[in-house]
Amino acid sequence: MLDWLTGRRRRRRNTDAMWLGPRSKAMRNTERELWHFRVRMFAAGLFVLGCFGLLLARFVWLQVIQHDTYHARAEQNRIAVVPVTANRGLIKDRNGVVIARNYAGYTIEINPRQVSNVNALIDEIAEVIEVQPRDRRRFKKLQEELRGADSIPIRTRLSDEEVARFSAHKFRFPAVELKARLFRDYPLGEVGAHMIGYIGRVSQADKERIAKWPDADDYLGTEYIGKIGLEQSYEKELHGTTGVEEVEITAGGRAVRTLDRTPPIPGNNLILSIDIKLQEVVEKAFGDRRGALIAIEPKTGDVLAFVSKPTFDPNLFVDGIDPKSWDELNNDPDKPLLNRALRGTYPIGSTYKPFLALAALESGKRRPEQTIMDTGVFMFGNHKFRDSNKVPLGVVDLHKSIVKSSDVYYYKLADDMGVDLIHDQMKPWGFGQITGIDLDGEQMGILPSTAWKQKRLKQRWYPGETISIGIGQGYNSFTLLQLAHATANLANHGVVMKPHLVKLVEEAQGGGRRPTVPSESYRIPVKDEHLQAVVNAMVDVNISGTGRVPFQGVPYKVAGKTGTAQVIAIKQNEKYDESRIDERHRDHSLFIAFAPADDPKIAIALLVENGGFGSRAAAPIARQAFDYYLLGKAPSAPPRRDDGDDPAPARPPLVAQVGARP
Repeated sequence: MLDWLTGRRRRRRNTDAMWLGPRSKAMRNTERELWHFRVRMFAAGLFVLGCFGLLLARFVWLQVIQHDTYHARAEQNRIAVVPVTANRGLIKDRNGVVIARNYAGYTIEINPRQVSNVNALIDEIAEVIEVQPRDRRRFKKLQEELRGADSIPIRTRLSDEEVARFSAHKFRFPAVELKARLFRDYPLGEVGAHMIGYIGRVSQADKERIAKWPDADDYLGTEYIGKIGLEQSYEKELHGTTGVEEVEITAGGRAVRTLDRTPPIPGNNLILSIDIKLQEVVEKAFGDRRGALIAIEPKTGDVLAFVSKPTFDPNLFVDGIDPKSWDELNNDPDKPLLNRALRGTYPIGSTYKPFLALAALESGKRRPEQTIMDTGVFMFGNHKFRDSNKVPLGVVDLHKSIVKSSDVYYYKLADDMGVDLIHDQMKPWGFGQITGIDLDGEQMGILPSTAWKQKRLKQRWYPGETISIGIGQGYNSFTLLQLAHATANLANHGVVMKPHLVKLVEEAQGGGRRPTVPSESYRIPVKDEHLQAVVNAMVDVNISGTGRVPFQGVPYKVAGKTGTAQVIAIKQNEKYDESRIDERHRDHSLFIAFAPADDPKIAIALLVENGGFGSRAAAPIARQAFDYYLLGKAPSAPPRRDDGDDPAPARPPLVAQVGARP
């Protein structure tokens, strides 16, 4: 019975399933799909909610946590901080004459990165204003030097008419800007160019150098910097402090209004020790000749004139010199870019003799009354050293050796002293030493000694090499600055003042003035009687000696010494004949002097390259300088012929080989 009921129920379920199966299956599939749909909707909701959460978190991050940062960035997009370059300081001479100044002007500048065809653009600009070939050459040179620059000038110093004309056509040139800026100007042109120097565009090398300076921030926005001369040496004094402007700008970068301004502080002015009128007198006196002159006030070290001839116009370099003008200057055989007063080194000939005479007295190697017999020849071993005088001078003491410029006296003196004693006695006067003048690039020259030759040439010193040292030849090689400095020290009785071109620095704020050399450097121990013996002889040089003709009739007393230095060696038995020698191989003409001799106001050293006898070329220029500075006049050149001068003596081609080797 039980089994029957169970089977019946099973059969009923099977019958129901047979009739309800398709319907139940469909219901279950629908429920499953609904469940999957709900899951997907829930996941999508969570995703959307998560996205909104992220957006909300980002919003809170930007608007709350990073509010100050992004507010500052927004302000930077609206406000530009623009550096304002300071006015460069002026350069004036000791009497207030302006030598370097600034003036406002306009330039037209091209942004090469915004132009596909620069030459075509320049042609279009030339239709509006004049563009000369020189401007094109300069632009091309600057384009090569200033790669990546935002703007390069194609025209500078525009007239008012040109500014107005270009402004009317500005819409045609979106990559071209009309800029107002200050220009550096040297109103005296070539006068004093080597001393003053010039400014030029900041190069990549300049940027790297400036980046190391503690005040590098002051050079933000600076486009020009001192390149040589005082403009370079006193760059930080002249430059000033850069200011800033906060300017509101549009999306296109156009300034709308100035929001805030910190004004720049102008650079300090330089008051030079130079008398620029004296500088002009001397440069005119040189004419077309090559050479240099330095005049110093002995008691202060003030440099009164600093001449190097030939010279050049520094205005050519301010806006970038064009290649043609550069090639003309750089390839000129007269080397107008060479600062002969600072960087040229020369044998100084007989101008060395007063200093050697003083060294002999101080070292005890000679007494003023001690004499030698000048036969016109000094024999060292089997080598003959000739005197430059045409006839033997006979009995010669120290006084006569300077007045008549006896080479034989100084040949023998040098042999008696030896090169090392000469070195030690000459060093305090400044020979072969850096003077420390306020210009970069000073050369040291050569004051020879046995140690110097061993170190420099890896050779021993031979006694025969000392002979020519006594007359300023041989290995002797000094700058004219060193010779002028030594002459000023002699005039100042051994009190050494550092030579300087800038006397005072005038503060831009307040107008206060700072001296550059407030006190003496040191004193050379020298006896008054020895010094006076040499000075008396130097006075007689211009009365009865080798400098008598140029200084005939002067109303002041001059202590001086002429000199002539060989440029090339000649054979031992060959006589010097100037007419048969190429002009550039002729002897140099030198002269040193100070006046008035009893109370020196000015000391001078000068050299005329290939000028021959000292009294013929150099001394007349010194006469004009003295007459102007002491008397206020520029006389005509006195007679230039003097049969009694001391031409450079003949010497063998290689002085280092003179004398027997042990």
